[in-house]
Amino acid sequence: MKRTSVLLLLAGAAALAQTPETRLLWPSGAPGALGVEDADKPALTIYLPPAEKASGAAVVVCPGGGYTHLAMDHEGKQIAEWLNARGIAAFVLRYRLGPSYHHPIELGDAQRALRMVRALATEFHVAPDRIGVWGFSAGGHLAATLGTHFDAGDPQAVDPLDRASCRPDFMILAYPVISMSAQYTHGGSRLNLLGDSPDPQLVESLSNEKQVTSHTPPTFLFHTDADPVVPVENSVLFYLALRKAGVPAEMHIYERGNHGVGLAQKDPVLSTWPDRLADWLRNRGAIR
Repeated sequence: MKRTSVLLLLAGAAALAQTPETRLLWPSGAPGALGVEDADKPALTIYLPPAEKASGAAVVVCPGGGYTHLAMDHEGKQIAEWLNARGIAAFVLRYRLGPSYHHPIELGDAQRALRMVRALATEFHVAPDRIGVWGFSAGGHLAATLGTHFDAGDPQAVDPLDRASCRPDFMILAYPVISMSAQYTHGGSRLNLLGDSPDPQLVESLSNEKQVTSHTPPTFLFHTDADPVVPVENSVLFYLALRKAGVPAEMHIYERGNHGVGLAQKDPVLSTWPDRLADWLRNRGAIR
């Protein structure tokens, strides 16, 4: 075989080895599933960094989309690639959505995702105590809900994944929906998650700025003052709650910028925000 052909075969094998795997959270069917389509099957798409770059940290990524669709490219795949380039394993979550599914289905999917990564940490070559969550917009609400509504797992569970804790070790929240109260919430996210007339106690419970405790994970927040979709007060209120509880936190608010920018690669100013995040992750030991 010619040398050129051998090199092409090796390149193809390397590309195949790096093809992300998608794994169902419940291979035998998710609890509460209403059908058998992909939308009824929550899953993780697994992006692992090259072994020589791996830091041992991992992040579950929750794309946004108002709890009615998922921005799987610029808030999913691009985020996973950014993390991998810095040695961090990424797990992009496909969670179930409204109006077909309401709380607690979405939270249950996110909790299961964290449990899976932690329970299979050896397989994924990550440290079980260095697993974070990164959410955008409504996905930021889901991530913040995960960071304020978690448990240590059930050591007696038959399913080994259910024995693992679902608490993230750190959170990254990008222009997140935080509150479900009428004053600052994103109406579409609230409607799709909670329905038309949610119980006031449920609204209170899922207004995550009111659920912060000293056990809430360290958090990085990014928002813009000009966000026309999710008011910046969502991030500000959450930051103040973290500060009051003594939880390490860092927040960056840019004066200008639209909602849903992802990594903002085409904006010369906003595109600096991932650098601030990389600094924060480096300080926390997630990047070498």
